[in-house]
Amino acid sequence: MNYHRVWGLVVRHLYNFRHNLDRLFDGFYWPAIDIIIWGLTFRYVENANVEISNVLLLMLSGLIFWQVVWRGQYEMTVNFLEEIWNKNLVNLFSSPLTVNEWMSGLVILSILKMIVTIAFSIFLAWLLYAINVFSFGFLIIPFVFLLLMMGWWVGLFVAGMLSYLGQNLQIFAWAGVFILFPFSAIYYPVSTLPYWAQIIAKLTPSSYIFEGMREVVLQGNINYHNLIISFCLNILYLILSILFFKFIFKKSKEKGLARLE
Repeated sequence: MNYHRVWGLVVRHLYNFRHNLDRLFDGFYWPAIDIIIWGLTFRYVENANVEISNVLLLMLSGLIFWQVVWRGQYEMTVNFLEEIWNKNLVNLFSSPLTVNEWMSGLVILSILKMIVTIAFSIFLAWLLYAINVFSFGFLIIPFVFLLLMMGWWVGLFVAGMLSYLGQNLQIFAWAGVFILFPFSAIYYPVSTLPYWAQIIAKLTPSSYIFEGMREVVLQGNINYHNLIISFCLNILYLILSILFFKFIFKKSKEKGLARLE
């Protein structure tokens, strides 16, 4: 065995690691997210006087409803990225298809796939753990709608960056929305976060949904104020994301979409 060749292979991949955003995320971002999320979650569970059945309901409900956000973003970003991978981006937007039609199609697609995903997840939670997510009643509708809206605007921001910078940022096609994961207060209240993180959480629409969800489970109260704030933030960010995508996509077309492929 030639150890120089072995070491050469190691060095090659180390250089690739330094300059590859995907591998940097795998090496640092995901471990950090896991440590932060579960550390805060167990600290909250340890200090809070919450029944085990309610903890399980909150955990599984949070996991299921987060899939709504992720699905909304995923359909916007990964479908755009697939057009780049398939070298179909130029063909797609040289056709009569408009940007508004493209966005509308992906919105419908995300709704259809989200319904299937959520239905399966709710059934699995009931089958395996006897957890009835429908205990939230009619609130499921605004919860899902507002979380899906968040996924759309995050997806449009990321798709805009992909349209200009290309595959160098492809990790954000999957992970973009997870940047807001710690600030969404899915498994723990916003008050558990450091002060600076609480400020970001208050600007994150999903935090109001998950805080409201906890309030329903633990106190039996429906906080309509949280729903209104989440809706207003989502509308603001959605308008900004549409304007951003249209602006950056126009600039990218001027430079030539073929360069992305």
